[in-house]
Amino acid sequence: MNRSILIVICDFLLVSLLAFSTVDINKVAEEGASPNMKMDLAMATNHVESGKDLAAVMRLALTEEQKNRDLLMSELIKTRETLGKQQQELQSRDQQSRQLQEQQSNLKQQYAAAQTNIQNLTEQLQSTTSETLISKEKLAAMEAELKKQADQAASLQQELSQLAKSNQLVQSDRQRLAGQLQVAEVEKRHATEQVARMQEEVKVEREEKAKLAEGVKVLASRSGELTQEIRENRPLAPNAIFNQFLTNRVEARFTASRSSLFGSNRRKDAQTVLATDGTNIVALCHVQDTPLTLWNPGVEWEGLTGTLARNATQVPVRSLSFHLQDPRVALIPLTQAEARQLGSKTYHISADPFKFQDAVLVGASEGYYGECKFEIDLSTPDYVKLDRNFLKGLFGKFNPSRGDLVFSKTGELLGIMANNTYCMMIRNFDSAAAFQFGQDVRGQHTADTLALLYARVADLPLKLQ
Repeated sequence: MNRSILIVICDFLLVSLLAFSTVDINKVAEEGASPNMKMDLAMATNHVESGKDLAAVMRLALTEEQKNRDLLMSELIKTRETLGKQQQELQSRDQQSRQLQEQQSNLKQQYAAAQTNIQNLTEQLQSTTSETLISKEKLAAMEAELKKQADQAASLQQELSQLAKSNQLVQSDRQRLAGQLQVAEVEKRHATEQVARMQEEVKVEREEKAKLAEGVKVLASRSGELTQEIRENRPLAPNAIFNQFLTNRVEARFTASRSSLFGSNRRKDAQTVLATDGTNIVALCHVQDTPLTLWNPGVEWEGLTGTLARNATQVPVRSLSFHLQDPRVALIPLTQAEARQLGSKTYHISADPFKFQDAVLVGASEGYYGECKFEIDLSTPDYVKLDRNFLKGLFGKFNPSRGDLVFSKTGELLGIMANNTYCMMIRNFDSAAAFQFGQDVRGQHTADTLALLYARVADLPLKLQ
C-alpha cells in the first residue's frame, strides 16, 4: 500500500479517538455552561478542520492512484498496440496469437474488474469522508482490498511483461523464419533459373543436333547429287561414247508403198538411239534415212510401216513426226513400256550444249566416229558449226555428213547433223507435222505435207540447207 494512504489512515484514527473522548470532557465541563460551549465549539472546529485535511489527503492519494492507473493504462495501450502489430505480422503464428489475444482479453477483464473495485473503493472512501467516522474493521478491509488490488495490478504487470517477452520471442522466430523463407526463395529462384538455363541449353543442343542431322541428310543427298553431277560433268573418252552407242543402238526399218505400173515400194534401214527430254521418249534420225523425201511435188504414199529392233526384240512404229525447227530431223515416239521392252539406254538431251567445246561425232550408218569441235554461229542460234580445221577421226573413214549423231563429252545427245557443216541442237521434241503409220495412209495426203515441209527447209538460210 502507498505510504501516503497509511499516513492518512493513521490521522483518521487519531481524529476518531479524539471524537470518542468528547463525552468525558463534557462531564468535566458540567460545572459551568460557558466552558462547555467553548469546548464544543473548539471540538467542532477541530473536527471540521480534521475532516477537511483528511479529505484533502484522500484526494491526494486518489490522484496519485489515478496517475498510477493512467500509467498502467498507457502501458496496457502500448502492449495492445504491440500485440496488434504482432498479430498482423505473424500470420504463421495464428494459434499462438489467438492465445495471446485470449490472455489479453482475460487481463482486460481482470483490469476492468480491478478498475471497478478501485472505483467502488473510491466511492466508499468518499462516503466515509463525508460521514467522518469509519470502523477499524472497515479500514482494515479497505486496506486489505487495496493491497489485493495492488497485488493484482502487479501480477497483471508481470503477466504483461511476460507477454511482451513472449511476443519478442515470437517476433524473433518470425524474423528467423522470414530469413529462412527468403533464403529458400532465393535458392528456389536460382534453381528455377538454373533449370530454365539447362532447358534452354538442352533446346539449343537439340536444335544443333537437328541441324546437324539435317545437315547430314542434306550432305547425304548432296553426296548423291554431287556424285551424279560429277558423273554428268566428267568427260568421257570418245571410245567410251562410241562403245555406248554400239551397245545401245536401235535399228529402225521403214517401208513405204504405193500402187503404180512398175511398183514403187521403198525400204530404208537406219541405226539410231533413243532420247528423252525427261518426259517423252523418241528415236530420231535424219529424214534421208527414211523412205520419205522432202520435195515439191511430194510423193503420195498409200502405206507406211516400220519397226524398231534391238537384239531379238521388235516394236512397231506407230507414227513419225518432223521437228518443228528443222523438218529434216525425224522423230519416232515411243511409250515407256516400249522403251523398257527394247532395253536400250535412253540418252538425255544435253541441258547445256556449250559446256564443252569438243564433241564426239558418230556416223550411225557408216560406222565411224571421231572427235571434233563446234563453234557458235550467232546467225543460227539453234545450230552449231563444225570446225573442220579440227577433225580427229578415231575409227573408220571419218567424213562428217548429214544424219550423223553428235554427243557431248559427258555422253548426252547434243544433236544431229543437218548437213555436213551444221549440227542442229536438240532441245525439245516439238513437231511441225506427223504421219500415222499403217497399211492405208492415203487420207493423210503425204504429198502435200512433204511439199510443205520442203518449203520450210527451203526458207532456212542457205548455209543450213
